[in-house]
Amino acid sequence: MRVWIIFLLCLSGKALAAPMEEDAIAVDDPAAVEEPVVEEELPVEEEYPVEEEVPAEEEVIIEEGDEVGVNPVQVETGEEEAFDEAIDAEEVITENPCLNHHCKKGKVCEVDDTNAPICVCQDPTTCPAAVGEFEHVCGTDNKTFDSSCHFFATKCALEGTKKGHKLHLDYIGPCKYIAPCQENELKEFPLRMRDWLKNVLVTLYERDEDNNLLTEKQKLRVKKIYENEKRLQAGEHTLDLLALDFEKNYNMYIFPVHWQFGQLDQHPVDGYLTHTELAPLRAPLIPMEHCTTSFFEMCDADSDKYIALEEWAQCFGLKEQDVDKDMVI
Repeated sequence: MRVWIIFLLCLSGKALAAPMEEDAIAVDDPAAVEEPVVEEELPVEEEYPVEEEVPAEEEVIIEEGDEVGVNPVQVETGEEEAFDEAIDAEEVITENPCLNHHCKKGKVCEVDDTNAPICVCQDPTTCPAAVGEFEHVCGTDNKTFDSSCHFFATKCALEGTKKGHKLHLDYIGPCKYIAPCQENELKEFPLRMRDWLKNVLVTLYERDEDNNLLTEKQKLRVKKIYENEKRLQAGEHTLDLLALDFEKNYNMYIFPVHWQFGQLDQHPVDGYLTHTELAPLRAPLIPMEHCTTSFFEMCDADSDKYIALEEWAQCFGLKEQDVDKDMVI
């Protein structure tokens, strides 16, 4: 009986030990571990094949217009180069030599073969068409030009010739008959001019709020004139009254005469007025004051084609001791 019991216990011990040994083999044997994994992943690989994921990635990288197989790095590099070229183009535009190059009237700026700015005569046909007769100007050759642009372009083309040397802008408006200036009229002309210059300065002082019209020094001088109770107000006055006011209030006229000289002496600032520098004043005046040309010719006492400050002051009746270059601000 005991033998059978021992025999059964031995059988049961082997039976219990067998599964444990198989488990140990499953853990220790690598081949036993890989086989189940392969069998489980095969269906997954068949259902979601790896090869089908490649086109999806290519669709993200390849853009319209790109060839298949183009290196994405090369595509990006090309875009950067195009961007750099655009920036370079902008820099070339902003560095146009003519942008800050000034040419006198009648000339335009062009770039030569060395990319240097040069001034050449403007073609009159490129000038804007005149809107009305008020844009017309009359030359000293008694010829009407459509505009000042047409005049200066024509004068530029005549540079170096005798005709071009004599041609100047005479006055604004179409050419017309200008009555000769009589001697007595020439003596009266400075009376109206002095009063006009004084009133121009007073008007600028009243309207100047931001110092864009007059400097601080100029405003201080005009302020004394403006606040003077003896000042002759602007208006239509007889020549006798204008002469009397100049005699009594002489000091009020000193600065306006100097100021006008400084306004005209600009190209260049050298203490002399040329025919061209006088143009901004004389051109609008001639149609209204027919003695304008004769007056400025008289101011050039030494007939050297230049009007010095001393000659200018004398024309307006200022005393020699009152001529002050420091007053030409």
